Amino acid sequence: MQPAIAMLHARLGAALDDGARAWLDQALAEAAAHQEEAPQSATPGWELRFAEAGRRCGPEYADAVRLLLLGAAGAGPATLSRIYAQGSAAERRAVLHALPHLVTGPQALALVEDALRTNDTRLVAAAVGPYAAEHLDAHNWRHAVLKCLFTGVSVDAVAGLAERARADGELARMLVDYANERTAAGRPVPEDLHRVLSLAGRPAPSATPSAPSTASTGEES
Repeated sequence: MQPAIAMLHARLGAALDDGARAWLDQALAEAAAHQEEAPQSATPGWELRFAEAGRRCGPEYADAVRLLLLGAAGAGPATLSRIYAQGSAAERRAVLHALPHLVTGPQALALVEDALRTNDTRLVAAAVGPYAAEHLDAHNWRHAVLKCLFTGVSVDAVAGLAERARADGELARMLVDYANERTAAGRPVPEDLHRVLSLAGRPAPSATPSAPSTASTGEES
């Protein structure tokens, strides 16, 4: 078990009540055992437990529980893609959070790209995490930053923002064009745009009032 996942397991063990802890231990044992089994036509039991994590352990712990299950099962790109495709928005978010822990190459970029095509702010925020920072090419990464601005996701969610935005003239050009479009339409410019422009080494356009973030979703856990 990776150190970060082991620490997460320990924290969960301390936070969950006895019933939830027993359920988690059993679910993790099933997931670990499944690693050594041949592929089956039926849905593995641990994947069913993945779906019910929020109900069993509480919505505040669902992402962490699902990450532990994916890690215990040694889920690779094919399994992650299947779970993502079949899952609810909450399950998809957990898969996105798991990517940097379970996939070392760009094989799962299609999941990030799919999430960035949605307008679900919690999926967008999960999609711009460490996996995207490492594997998205410059063109798609710039558009991911713009997606955050379009949807009201704080750019604090963008992993590696300062490093990747530094001296990025094309990103700066795209941001200035977006700010000008908003201003011409009489619409406020997100405050985060000024932050990213500063990171890119370019001063913000003048006369561009800021807008508060209004991100929201009605996503289930």
